[in-house]
Amino acid sequence: MSTTTPGTSVPAAPRNALDRFFKITERGSSIGAEVRGGLVTFFAMSYIIVLNPLIIGTAQDGTGQFLGGGDGPNLAMVAATTALVAGLMSILMGVVANFPLALAAGLGLNAAVAFSIAALPDMTWADAMGIVVLEGILILILVLTGFRQAVFQAVPMELKTAISVGIGLFVAFVGLVNAGLVRIPASQSTPVELGIGGSLGAWPLLVFLVGVFLAVILMTRRVKGAILIAIVSSTVLAVIVEAITHVGARTADNAGGWSLNVPALPDAVVAAPDFALLGQFSLFGSISKIGVVAVVLLVFSLMVADFFDTMGTMVAVGGEAGLLDTNGNPPRTKQILIVDSVAAIAGGAGSVSSNTSYVESSAGVGDGARTGLASVVTGVAFLLATFLSPLIEMVPSEAATPALVVVGFLMFQQITGIDWKNFEVAIPAFLTVILMPFAYSITVGIGAGVVSFVVLKIAVGKIRKVHPMMWVATVLFAIYFLTEPIKGLLGL
Repeated sequence: MSTTTPGTSVPAAPRNALDRFFKITERGSSIGAEVRGGLVTFFAMSYIIVLNPLIIGTAQDGTGQFLGGGDGPNLAMVAATTALVAGLMSILMGVVANFPLALAAGLGLNAAVAFSIAALPDMTWADAMGIVVLEGILILILVLTGFRQAVFQAVPMELKTAISVGIGLFVAFVGLVNAGLVRIPASQSTPVELGIGGSLGAWPLLVFLVGVFLAVILMTRRVKGAILIAIVSSTVLAVIVEAITHVGARTADNAGGWSLNVPALPDAVVAAPDFALLGQFSLFGSISKIGVVAVVLLVFSLMVADFFDTMGTMVAVGGEAGLLDTNGNPPRTKQILIVDSVAAIAGGAGSVSSNTSYVESSAGVGDGARTGLASVVTGVAFLLATFLSPLIEMVPSEAATPALVVVGFLMFQQITGIDWKNFEVAIPAFLTVILMPFAYSITVGIGAGVVSFVVLKIAVGKIRKVHPMMWVATVLFAIYFLTEPIKGLLGL
């Protein structure tokens, strides 16, 4: 994408060195738009600073120890290091790949590390994080050899479009669930329900709805920074509502409470961070605990999720930003994947689980981000958050998640790019789109689309039209989907 001066076809000249380095004008953006977009992305994904410690910081390893080696959780230490690694990796993505994609500890991946790896008998947190580092090294090798890009480029254009649409639905669903507008009913009579018992009678839900409608109205009126304005305004409203009503945190006995953070003015603005977790990993310690075969399977399961999750995310973000080429590939694909691989290694080395690209970056893109400068801004915000955690804890999910719902709509618009009358691509696209939110996994959606695409091509006698890399991807996904039975057969 490029901008031109009126009446000519000559691209507008860069305004300064920053503009030239990040190609801001060339991509039709501005420094102001990049800063706003970067901040929106930060607020949309800042929940990970609180949520990652709750997942990996409260779980015990196979020896009964908590992360950091203590007898009890140290959530502040995990939060500080989570923000530090996310900040550094997001800045690296911006500078090296010049792409508006931010990174942080991966949800799902962190749960797998905490509950499926670290919890194994005799396994320590250092051993578990060593497995994460090994997975990152393997992913990096696949990028440097060109294998990862080859698989990505072999995916048909319409499946790439379906990935973007599916991620849009996934993002919107994440926003609705995190805000509590959609939740599992207490009776469990249905998988999900609206609000609390089908009712919206809770102050936090009102704040969420105000945020959604404010963002939608501002966007419709073409107001710059609409999403960021909605997040800040919703946070202010949440603080006021909590001060008056004293709703409190959402618990089993207080279903109408705030999710993640209770909005309130902090007692202090700055808190000193503790980075003692850095370097607390054992690269091969797990082998003596569970054996080589088990380690290989664990590395493989993490690798497949990381491998395809990021590919889908960068397509979705690139599509929303208008940065994809005619084959659906973003610019500097190799650099994006290299940084993402390094982030996996960094996450394990920092003992905060594998870091990966965040689909919430699409929130910043929705507010104007088009270059790596936005990722740098997000990264700097994460670094500041290591000191300013009291301010971050003011923002409840109900104030941040309206951005995800709005961005989900923007990404869903790409659905018109799929030929729904051609069942050979329409059915794999459909499975890709619906299984991302229904299975709550981007990887599962991509896997279902890839496998069904190959199966249908075989069924209609077009086996020769299947790209060799699609066969490789199908085999990888088949092993991924059957990991548990395979473990059972091997007695692991």
